[in-house]
Amino acid sequence: MLSVALRTLRTRWVTFVGSFVALSLGVALLAVMGLALASSLDAPERQPERFAAAPVVVQGQDTLSVPTPIGDRTQKLVHPRAVPEATVGRLRELGTVVADRSFAVRAAKGPGDLVGHPWSTAAFAPYAIDAGRAPRAADEVVVTGDWARPGERVTTDRGTVTVVGTVASRGFEDAVFYTDARAAELSPTSTQVVVTADAADVRAAVEGQDLQVLTGTDRRLADADPDRDSEALTAMNAMFGTAGGVTAFVSVFVVASTFAFAVAQRRREFGLLRTAGATPGQVRRMVFAEALVVGVLASAAGCVLGAYGAPKLAAWVVDGGLAPSWFTIGDFTWPYHMAFWTGLLVALLGVIAASWRAGRTGPTQALREASVDTKAMTWGRWLFGAGLLLTAAVTLGLALVSDPGELLHRKTYVSRPMLLITAIALLAPVLVRPLTRLIAWLPAQLPGAGGMLVRENAAAGIRRTAAIAAPVLVTVALAGSLLGATATLNEAKATETREQTAASFVVTPAGDAGFDAATVRKLKAVKGAVVSATSSSAVYVLEDGVALIKSEARAADAGPLAATVRLPLAAGKVSDLDDDSIIVNEEWEKHTVGQRVDVWLGNGTKRSLRIAAVMTTGTGNNGAYVTPANAPGARVDRVDVSLADGADPSAVSAALTKAGGQVFTKDQWVQASYPETNRTTRYGFILVLGIALLYTGISLANTMVMATSDRVRDLAVLRLAGATQWQVLRLVAGEALMVVAVGGVLGLLVAGLNLAGMWSALGLLSVWSPVEMPWAELGATVGACAVLAVVFSVAPAGLAMRRRAVELAGMRE
Repeated sequence: MLSVALRTLRTRWVTFVGSFVALSLGVALLAVMGLALASSLDAPERQPERFAAAPVVVQGQDTLSVPTPIGDRTQKLVHPRAVPEATVGRLRELGTVVADRSFAVRAAKGPGDLVGHPWSTAAFAPYAIDAGRAPRAADEVVVTGDWARPGERVTTDRGTVTVVGTVASRGFEDAVFYTDARAAELSPTSTQVVVTADAADVRAAVEGQDLQVLTGTDRRLADADPDRDSEALTAMNAMFGTAGGVTAFVSVFVVASTFAFAVAQRRREFGLLRTAGATPGQVRRMVFAEALVVGVLASAAGCVLGAYGAPKLAAWVVDGGLAPSWFTIGDFTWPYHMAFWTGLLVALLGVIAASWRAGRTGPTQALREASVDTKAMTWGRWLFGAGLLLTAAVTLGLALVSDPGELLHRKTYVSRPMLLITAIALLAPVLVRPLTRLIAWLPAQLPGAGGMLVRENAAAGIRRTAAIAAPVLVTVALAGSLLGATATLNEAKATETREQTAASFVVTPAGDAGFDAATVRKLKAVKGAVVSATSSSAVYVLEDGVALIKSEARAADAGPLAATVRLPLAAGKVSDLDDDSIIVNEEWEKHTVGQRVDVWLGNGTKRSLRIAAVMTTGTGNNGAYVTPANAPGARVDRVDVSLADGADPSAVSAALTKAGGQVFTKDQWVQASYPETNRTTRYGFILVLGIALLYTGISLANTMVMATSDRVRDLAVLRLAGATQWQVLRLVAGEALMVVAVGGVLGLLVAGLNLAGMWSALGLLSVWSPVEMPWAELGATVGACAVLAVVFSVAPAGLAMRRRAVELAGMRE
């Protein structure tokens, strides 16, 4: 049957070109992502940056380590401890000790990520003066780069300073260097020091203390965010993994629907083969052979495309900030093998159902002339479609009962739509006929036969309609589910912020360093204001005896907190919060009022605290609340202000602004704090939806050309019955739009079901917010699909009708 399959491929190349292109692109994407993954796993070790020339760096405790039965569990501390003064004194006996400090600086015309340091640390990068001189007074600074020149006066949130020198940028930071004394005033706490001494002597001096002595490449741990490369690569790999999964899913989907439609078109051909003596097994093997040839050729072409596209993708993720600047594609071969054999497997998996149907074609099908599809729903479609639909419903129900918060995780709302998409696609023939009659009801009532013909042709050709609607269903469902899930989740978080903010005003610092004590005192002294000053911190708890969990926490005094914030309490009272207690949420293993729970504070100190109140879980942002005594090292970074009885809002607002900071009204604060989808998720969705739309275009173009070419004789009969060429083309375009509308409605159904599950989960978590459907994006998606469908149906029909209608009506298949 291989020779027959090769002749079929040569004769019916239009039927297979869509599958070939789809598979080629799928294999190319898999190869690209495999190469990116291999390159990230072979990433070089990050080298020290700020301390590349430092002899030894001694770092205070910045990691919490808790022993468990399965080994030590660690978490980074949000408030690292300073190197003790007594230890610094002993280190000074060994050599020169320089205290390092880092703090955010905002300049009127400078880069947005300026960071301040003491000048003495500049030599450890090393930085060298290339213009001007070193700072000597409190209002003098040296800056990196060329954004300011020596002699310029620069206004910053730390006061107006004079630039007295510049140093060449080293690429990893935009720095402002102050005198050591001024830097100590701006950032009193130093968590690491540089020691010019022998490393062995330094280790001996700090032995027995929770301090790290860093030398060699370990000095990178003293840089800001030393794990950013590994974290970026992990996020990038997760994005590529998601995109790869969607690619494989959509590839199988497109190939399966294309082959299924091709088999339905070729039933008379298979009937003739059966009449000529071919067995069902031979017919199946012929269809498999066709898929095998297409799979081999497409996979080979995809590997070539992948080799060309991988460097382009690497440049894209670097430019987008998703990967470190040094990230490039390495020389690996296993991604090509993985992509090639996966592509071949996808081709064969996609044709299993189609080959089985082809083998069941009876000899009498060779005599069939009717175009109305019968038995479009086989027992296999019923079984798998209903089974997947039931699986989706059961898993949703179990998640809602056991852990509704799981439905809010990205990996869940990205994967769940695929289950429903497959189920609805398998059951599509059941839904196509009533949907087409419903959608075309109004056009069918209009004068003329056009609307009626569109309705009847779409309803009669169920397999054709379902095959064309399938890629539209995939794209609309993915766009609605993914974009709708993030929009719904963001709106839910904004709803939480709106409901929990009882304050009339919220004041935030101009920079990232928080308010100083003097500013807090001025804010609290504002007449007519009830002020609650809170700070960001964290607590750590060991759950199930083996998991060390970090929980975001805010530190506040109970009285002012109760007056300015409406916490979503499930039990207890905010006023019961004191230095011996904590407010937790229902997600904690222990969440009963009055229970005591062992926690580690933000600086690693262990405490046993009584649970004063319990909050609902919400979207996951309801962390914990402690008093300032249990948040050592945390600086006030937010001040909530309620109005006292009879206070004038305008006067209070003006007084708060004068005291310092940026003042927001409640509505302004809700708008300013509205959550945004993070960059990695946004780029990941762009990649996933781009892949889906690309496959939709390929599948639509291929299937529409196949369907229109197969109906040339039908269109010719319409011409012979008196229809003009433009009437026939309008009919073809109307049918294309009808099918896109059917796919769009089915996609909306899938997206709606997914978002309904998320809305139910939010309700169970005590967050009642509306479902956000991305109508603009869905409209653009359906519009693109409509344009593709119309172009690739009207174009072949117009080309075919250039011949005389009598010739077309009598042409052979």
